[in-house]
Amino acid sequence: MIPVITIDGPSGSGKGTISRLVAEHLGWNLLDSGAIYRVLGLAAERAGISAQQRSELAILARSLDLHFQGEKVLLGDEDVSQLIRTETAGNAASKVAAVPQARAALLDWQRAYAKAPGLVADGRDMGTVVFPDAAIKIFLTASAQERALRRYKQLKEKGLDASLASLVAEIQERDDRDQNRSVAPLKAPAAALEIESTSLSIDEVLKQVLDRVQETYPELAISAPE
Repeated sequence: MIPVITIDGPSGSGKGTISRLVAEHLGWNLLDSGAIYRVLGLAAERAGISAQQRSELAILARSLDLHFQGEKVLLGDEDVSQLIRTETAGNAASKVAAVPQARAALLDWQRAYAKAPGLVADGRDMGTVVFPDAAIKIFLTASAQERALRRYKQLKEKGLDASLASLVAEIQERDDRDQNRSVAPLKAPAAALEIESTSLSIDEVLKQVLDRVQETYPELAISAPE
């Protein structure tokens, strides 16, 4: 059995950053499942396929020419790393992720990422559906206002215009869609370590996660974050 750590949570909860740092500390593989759905959303938009066209979307998902090269995300030979990180791409991902046929088509693809020495899986249903037997499950959350503020600061740092009120509304709308979809809704997995990160720093969250890893795998040598 390959050891797996799942880190789930809503948009802007910091799960991507924490997942990457945990994977780096352990030297394990990283699965960014959100990137998969973002690429699918982009590919569907380019192909003129809506979320209502479920069969067509499933066919597209099964044939998705997606590759990861370090932090680069490639669709065919095209680097779409930046394209899929916009708010528009995030909303498109949320819509296609609500389609059961699309999720089923990508399930085996995601599970194949569990390779030695271990995997850190970042997403919304990693601990509930994709890796239900994972020994360590984390659920990160934060208030919608805090998550919108984090995104607002990111956009401003990039020199992009943003409306905090609009970001709060978009996050709340996406949360509602993710939590109430008919298949694999966003929720904390059973026995997960739930971390409310609104008032916590990245290092504080990371320490809690690494502490849980050390408790579960005491044989691992894990250096504490500075």
